[in-house]
Amino acid sequence: MRRKMAAGNWKMNGTGDTLAELTTLANDHAQAGCDVLICPPATLISRAAERVGHTTIAIGGQDCHAAEKGAHTGDISAAMLRDAGASHVILGHSERRENHGESSEMVRAKARAAWDAGLTAVICLGESLAEREAANTLDIIGGQLAGSIPDAATAENLIVAYEPIWAIGTGRVPTLDQIGEVHDFIRARLERRFGAGVGKTTRILYGGSVKPDNARDIFSVANVDGALVGGASLKAADFGAIIAALSA
Repeated sequence: MRRKMAAGNWKMNGTGDTLAELTTLANDHAQAGCDVLICPPATLISRAAERVGHTTIAIGGQDCHAAEKGAHTGDISAAMLRDAGASHVILGHSERRENHGESSEMVRAKARAAWDAGLTAVICLGESLAEREAANTLDIIGGQLAGSIPDAATAENLIVAYEPIWAIGTGRVPTLDQIGEVHDFIRARLERRFGAGVGKTTRILYGGSVKPDNARDIFSVANVDGALVGGASLKAADFGAIIAALSA
């Protein structure tokens, strides 16, 4: 059985006051029927880890550098994330791939660094609207999957997140059939590359305008093991509703 996960990506949002939402989330969902992960800005990781304490909520980073240390002004290493209290890190998000020119090879190097530091890598994949309309979705996802994930992947150190770029923050959501097609494809590719043991047990999350009112339907799709949520994870009430839908 793959345990479901609700992961929240706060992106470049939040200051110390925002941690009150995390406290509410921890109090209201102490016995959630799924794993809960919050990835706040790097400035809040240490305080967030202290805030959730010994609850079941995990804290993650939003990116890391591939190097362990060095002259990389403004970057943060996987070891630094771990030292601050993170257990996970998001890698290869479309906003990193697009805005910072990150290739799948760069994501793969970061994943190796994350694993070396003891972090679980949440590796993101997704196609643009033009690629979707050109019927290239599976080719794009297959290429990103092959290029971004190192060979040492296990169900413990890897989570895959499918986030169609055209659905992130737009309110547009693929049909359930479209989501299912991509998640089934990812599952099959994982099994083919890593074997049934890893392939069948690695969690695959869906991300892209997941909200309380559509979460239950999305979670009903085969091979959807949870969600990577953006804006809706900033408010305990909204994210809590998504957690409840996943735990049902």
